Amino acid sequence: MFTAMSNLFQVPWNDYVGNIAEGLARTLGYTIASFIGASILGLLIALMRLNRSTLVRVPAAFYTELFKNVPLLAIIFLTYFGLPSVGIRLQVFEAGVLSLVLFYAAYLSEIFRAAISGVHRGQQEASQALGLGRGKTFTHVVLPQAVRLALPGTNTMFVDLIKSTSLLVTISAAELMTNAQLIASETFRSLEVYLVISAVYFAICYPLSQSLLLLERKIQAGVPLSFTRRRRLRLAATFLAEGRG
Repeated sequence: MFTAMSNLFQVPWNDYVGNIAEGLARTLGYTIASFIGASILGLLIALMRLNRSTLVRVPAAFYTELFKNVPLLAIIFLTYFGLPSVGIRLQVFEAGVLSLVLFYAAYLSEIFRAAISGVHRGQQEASQALGLGRGKTFTHVVLPQAVRLALPGTNTMFVDLIKSTSLLVTISAAELMTNAQLIASETFRSLEVYLVISAVYFAICYPLSQSLLLLERKIQAGVPLSFTRRRRLRLAATFLAEGRG
């Protein structure tokens, strides 16, 4: 058994630290860019789904169902290999980010739609009765509460997005899995290489998921999301304490 273990780890990892670091940086780059894009598009689709007009709701519902039921790998191939046939050529980074945005926006739109719908309608009516317009009612009353409701699902999607960047190996995106493939082809130690790369993914995703879970619990417990709101609460607590004194 010890002989087998000693034979397992024979890759000169010191020679490949730079490759792994570069792949990890690109993975995080794909993740952040895609998550920002998917969140913006997902929120837009969610608002369209909640619109009263059928002409607005139907295209949004079609988009959601389409990209929820098509494999991400197929979207990557269509974006990178398919679009050039109609004259649209994207760089690897652009194609990878676009694929991830289109795919995850569909899931995030469902999360956001459920969260917005979960805010009691009476609060919107009360805000409008106080003279707040629809825009301010949404940004100051509905959205902060919807963020709390959407946080669990959004956190899960974010961690899943990190892992899904590994599918970009199919278009040689130079992310973590692509560099792992190159290392494996040079060393002929596939088992060892992919075990180590899997451990790297775990070392990223597990602490991140636990940190997001801790953040979610704090927010659910009533911790303010913004610095401005925290300052206002501290001032209110100070005034209350002085009044009691």
